[in-house]
Amino acid sequence: MASTLFRTIRLHSFFIHPTALFRRRNGFLYCTMKSSQTQTATQEKQQPPKVKVPQHAQSKALDKIARDYEAIIGIETHVQLSTLTKAFCSCPYNYGSQPNTSICPICVGLPGALPVLNSKVIESAVKLGLALNCKLFLNSKFNRKQYVYPDLPKGYQISQFDIPIATGGCIDLDLPLEFGGGHRKFGITRVDLNRAGVPLLEIVSEPDMRTGIEAAEYAAELQRVVRHLRISNGNMQEGSLRCDVNVSIRPLGQLEFGTKVEIKNLNSFSSINQAIDFEISRQVLLHGDQIVQETRLWEEGAQKTVTMREKEGLSDYQYFPEPDLPEVILSQEYVDSICNSLPELPEMKRRRNEKMGLSMQDVAEYFDATISSGADIKLAANWIMGDIAAYMKNEKLSINEIKLTPQELAELIASIKGGTISGKIGKEILFELLAKGGTVKGLIEEKDLIQAS
Repeated sequence: MASTLFRTIRLHSFFIHPTALFRRRNGFLYCTMKSSQTQTATQEKQQPPKVKVPQHAQSKALDKIARDYEAIIGIETHVQLSTLTKAFCSCPYNYGSQPNTSICPICVGLPGALPVLNSKVIESAVKLGLALNCKLFLNSKFNRKQYVYPDLPKGYQISQFDIPIATGGCIDLDLPLEFGGGHRKFGITRVDLNRAGVPLLEIVSEPDMRTGIEAAEYAAELQRVVRHLRISNGNMQEGSLRCDVNVSIRPLGQLEFGTKVEIKNLNSFSSINQAIDFEISRQVLLHGDQIVQETRLWEEGAQKTVTMREKEGLSDYQYFPEPDLPEVILSQEYVDSICNSLPELPEMKRRRNEKMGLSMQDVAEYFDATISSGADIKLAANWIMGDIAAYMKNEKLSINEIKLTPQELAELIASIKGGTISGKIGKEILFELLAKGGTVKGLIEEKDLIQAS
C-alpha cells in the first residue's frame, strides 16, 4: 500500500472546445487550454537537441539509475467535473457536441458579461478535498491568469493562484506485488477551479514518486476516488482525467532536485508509466548541463517524448485578483454537512476488507454488494468467510460461480436477524441457495419454515 501527499486542490474550468494543457508553478496548480492546432504550431517552432533512446539503451539507463541515480516524480492531475452546466455560466456541456454550440457572452468574454460561480463546482472541490485528507481554506479567491491563445477570447483565465480551496492532503494506495507492494505515502499539494467553460479540479502531488508504475497506480487511485464521489466520470479517453508529470533525476544521496521536465496530457495509465520510464532513461543519458527545463509530449506510436515548448515563468502570467467574482467563503456547517455525506472511499473499503480477511477482489466485491443490500457488516463477513467459503472450497467453485446472489444473502441474514427463521434453518436454506439458486422468501414459504413466535 502507498500513500501520496497532496499540496493543493484548486478550481479551474475549460475553454470552449480546446485540448487540455496544464502547468504547475512553484508547487501550485494552474490550468491552461490549447487547441490541437496551437500545439502543432508550437512544436514546429522549437528546435531543441533531439536524443534518441533505443530500447537497449533505455534498459541500460534504467539499470544505471537503480545503481547511481534517483528519479523524482510529481503529478498534476486534471479532473473534469460532471456538472450540468459550466463553471461561470448556465451553458450546458456535453462531450462530443459540435464546437461553439453551447456558448454565451460569458463564455466568449464579451464586455459587460459577468461570471457567476456554479455552486456545484465548490461542492465537488470540497468533497474531493475532504476525500484526499486535505486542509480546507474556508476563505479562498479567484485570480486572472493572463495569456493569449486562439481559443481563449478573453486573453485571460479565471483560476486560483495564491489561496487554493484545499491543501496538504494525502492518499493511500496499494502497489502491485510484482513491483514490491507495500505501503508508501504520496503527497498532494492542492486542488483548484478554472475558467470560462467546463469546471476542472486540478490536484498536484508532492514529488514523492520514484517510478512510472507508482505514478500510474497513483493516477488510477485518483480515478477511483473521483468516480466513487460521483464528481467526475474520470474517463481518460474523453479528457475527463488527464495527467501532467514532472520528472527529474539526481545522484543518489543528493538533496537538491535536478532540472525538471514536464510531460503533458497523458491520458492512459500505460502512457504515464511508459513516458516516465522513457524520460528517466533520456535524462540519465543526458545528465548534466544538457537537460533543459521544458515541456514535452508523449508520442504513443514512437514510444518517446518530444519537445513541445520551453517553460514559462510565473511573471509571464501577470496574476491579479479576479475583480468580477467575490471571495469563496465556506461555513464550517457547510463543510461538515458534506463531510457527513461522503460515501465509504475505496481505500477505506480495502482496509476494512483486509481486516475481515476479504482480500480477494471478487470476494470483496461480493461482500460490498451484500452490505449495499442492507446486510449487517459483521454477519455478512462471517457467512462469506465461513459457510460460503467452505462450500466453494468443497465444490471447487469461485464466488462468481455460486447461485446465491448478494441480494439474497442479505435477505437471508435479515430473516435470521429479524427472527423469521432460526440460524439452523438459515444454514439449510443457504446450501440450497448456493447449489440451486432461488429466493429466500420463496423457500421459506415453500417449506413452511417460518419460526413460531
